Amino acid sequence: MLLGFKTELQPTNQQKTLLAKHAGVARHAWNWGLWLTRNILNHNFNNPKSKLFFPTAIDLHKLLVAMVKPKNYWYYEVSKTAPQYALRYLSVAWKRCFTKVSGQPKFKKKGRDDSFTLDGSITVGFNHIKLPRIGWIKTFEILPDHVTPKSVTITKKADRWFIGFKIETEPQVTEKSVDVVGVDLGVKSLATLSTGEVFPGAKSYRKLEAKLSRLQYLNRHKVKFSNNWKKAQLKIARLHTKVADIRKDTLHKLTTYLAKNHSQIVIEDLNVSGMMANHKLAKAVADMGFYEFRRQLEYKCDLYGSELIIVDRWFPSSKTCSRCGTVKESLSLSERVFKCEHCNFSCDRDLNAALNLARAVSSTVTACGLDNADVARLKQE
Repeated sequence: MLLGFKTELQPTNQQKTLLAKHAGVARHAWNWGLWLTRNILNHNFNNPKSKLFFPTAIDLHKLLVAMVKPKNYWYYEVSKTAPQYALRYLSVAWKRCFTKVSGQPKFKKKGRDDSFTLDGSITVGFNHIKLPRIGWIKTFEILPDHVTPKSVTITKKADRWFIGFKIETEPQVTEKSVDVVGVDLGVKSLATLSTGEVFPGAKSYRKLEAKLSRLQYLNRHKVKFSNNWKKAQLKIARLHTKVADIRKDTLHKLTTYLAKNHSQIVIEDLNVSGMMANHKLAKAVADMGFYEFRRQLEYKCDLYGSELIIVDRWFPSSKTCSRCGTVKESLSLSERVFKCEHCNFSCDRDLNAALNLARAVSSTVTACGLDNADVARLKQE
C-alpha cells in the first residue's frame, strides 16, 4: 500500500529563494487558470447559444505557454512542472465542484499555504534529496532507503519548508489484545473506549488562544507590509503551526494505538459539518479534529490489519441503555451521567455510548449464531 512520507527541509538562503519562486509561479498559474475558467463559465451562462469549450488541464497549459510565459520571464527560472501541476490541481478542483463534492476553487494568496509539485529526475540520498532546478537539499531526518519518488510536493508552513512523497509499504499485521472496541468521540474528552479508557484531547487552540489573541492585538496598528508587520505575521503563523502540530500529534498517537491493539474498531459517522454550524460548539469541535481522526484511522486499520466499522449517524448510542437496551426519548447535553429508569443502571454518558457502539457489532454477530472465534475461522477459510 502507498503511504505518504513528509519531512522538513533544511535549505540554504539561495535554495529558499528558489523554493519561493517555484511557489510563486505555481500560485500565479493557478490564479491565471482560475480567472480564465471563471470567465468562460460566465460567458457560457450569459450566452447559452454560443458556449465556449471548457478547457482541460492540457488545454490550460498550452494557453499558458502561448499567452503567459512570453510576457513573464520569471517562468523560465523555475521547473516547468510547477505550473503544470498547479493547472492539474485546478482541473481536479473544478471536477469536484461540478460533481457537488466541494465548492468553487478560490484564488490563492501569497504567504498562505504556499506549495508546489515537481517531478522528473528526483534522487533520494541518506539525509538529502535532489530536485530539478533546485539541486541537493538537506533534510532534518534520515530518508527512506531504496525509494525513487515519481513526484514530490513541497509546502511552506510559517518559515519552514516541508517535502512529501509517496512510498510503497507492506502492511504490518500486529497482535491484537482486544477483539471489538467502541470509540465515542466527544468534546469534553477526545475519545472514550468501551474498555473504560479515556483519552483527553490536546485542546491546543484553547490553551494557546490567549497568546494568539495577544499577538494579533499587538499587530493591529502596524503598517501593513512593513518589517515589523512581517515579523508579527511570522510569529502568528508559527503559533498557528504549533497549534496544528500538537493536535495532529495527539491524533496520530491515539489512532496508532487503536489500530495496533484492536481487531474491530467501531465509531459513529459523525456529521462534522453540522456540528460546526452550531456556534456554541464549533470552536471545541474544530479543536478536536474529528475528521482528521477518521481519516487517519481508515488508512492505519489497513496498515496494521484491523477493521474499521462505521455505525450510522442516527444510531442512538447515547440514549440507549448498554445493559437492557432501553432507549430514552430525550437526553440533554448537560446530563453527563446516563441513568436508566428501567433497570436502574448508571454509567458515564460517554462510556455508555462506547459500550453501545461495541455492542452494535456484537449483537449483529450473535443474531447470526456466530461468536468472534467462528467469524475469525470463517475469514481464514
